[in-house]
Formats: sequence, C-alpha cells, structure tokens
Amino acid sequence: MVTIDNYLDSHYIHRSNWLRAAVLGANDGIISISSLAIGVAAASASRDPIALATVAGLVAGALSMAAGEYVSVSSQTDTEKADIEREKQELAEMPEEELNILAQIYERRGLKKETALQVAIELTEKDALAAHIRDELGINEISQANPIQAAVASGASFIAGGVLPLLVVLFAPVKYMELSLYGFTIIFLIVLGAISAKTGGANIGKAVVRITVWGTLAMGLSALVGYIFGVNV
Repeated sequence: MVTIDNYLDSHYIHRSNWLRAAVLGANDGIISISSLAIGVAAASASRDPIALATVAGLVAGALSMAAGEYVSVSSQTDTEKADIEREKQELAEMPEEELNILAQIYERRGLKKETALQVAIELTEKDALAAHIRDELGINEISQANPIQAAVASGASFIAGGVLPLLVVLFAPVKYMELSLYGFTIIFLIVLGAISAKTGGANIGKAVVRITVWGTLAMGLSALVGYIFGVNV
C-alpha cells in the first residue's frame, strides 16, 4: 500500500535546502581554492607560498561561507516569522476577510468558487493559521529555512571541496603545478556534478557540463591574473 510518507520519500525536493548549501559549498571550495592556488602558482617558483596561500584561503573561505550562509538564511527565517506573526494578527482581527482570501487562492488554482470556499472553510476549521502559512505565505516544511543546517552544510562542504586542490598543491610537482591543478580540478568538478545530480534526481550530463564550464572559466581567469600581476616568489 502506498502511503503519503512513502510517496514523499520517492521524491527529492525535501533535500533541496541542505543539498543547495552543500553543493554550493563544495563547488566554491574546489573552484576558489584551485583558482587561488593557480593564481599564486603562476607567479611562484616554489611550493611554500602556494601551500600557504591555499591553506589560508581554505580556512578563511570555510568560515566566510558558513557565516554568510547563516546570516543569509537567518534573515529569511526572520522574515518568515514576521509574516507568520502578521498573519496571526490578521486572523484574529478579520477572520472573514482571511477566509475569503484563502478561498480566492484555491479558486485561482482551478477549483470552482463553491468548492474553493468549502475547502477554505474546512481547512480553517482544522487549523486556520497552518492553512494560511502554507497556501497564502507559501511557507512549508520543505521551503522553511534552517540557518544552522545551512551554515554547517556550507562550511563543511567548502572544506571537503577545498581540501582536494590542497592535496594537489602538497603532492604535485611544482613544475607542473598549474596543469595538475587544472586537470584534477576538472575531475573533482565532474565527480561533484555527478554526485549532486544523482542525489537531487537531476540530469547528470547537464550538471556536469554546467559545473565544469564555470569552473574552467574561473581557473583560467585566475591564472591570467597571476601571470599579469604576479612576481616570482
């Protein structure tokens, strides 16, 4: 027997919040750290300054990603809470108007006027606030923001992504550092694109192409900057 829980488990949308933060963090970690390392490598003939810049970038980037994600998602949460409080007040002060608003929402979605009103009445009797939060404000369990979850996912995934080019910096020959970073970073991005697409149930080919094209552009521009403005260290 198919239940609603089994039905929801067969879809991927419930993963969207943490998956977005994780993919963004890992992608940013790989591209940012690789681009930084390539830029420094283009202006350096030794490993130490490249490694130092890479480690510094990894630490600063992870903290920045986590803090930025927390602040951003917290702002969204504050907005959601303010709207919910406003909705509570409106339900207490003008319940009839709010009922009509709910009915109009259902009518615009395709229900007949009488049916829309009946649905609005029944949902209002069960839990008026929940109905308005979901259908008027568009807030539900899937879309609702979680600042801590997003910050942890973003920061941890940045570190996981950034460690990969760091390993290349530590073990690849300095003479071929830029080529090694280019090659391995493209591989890392392909793997990330495939994993994120598979986890989210999306098209793997599109995800891989998208992530590798932008990653290649970022690394190429970073190397160009290193060549133009760099001095041998």
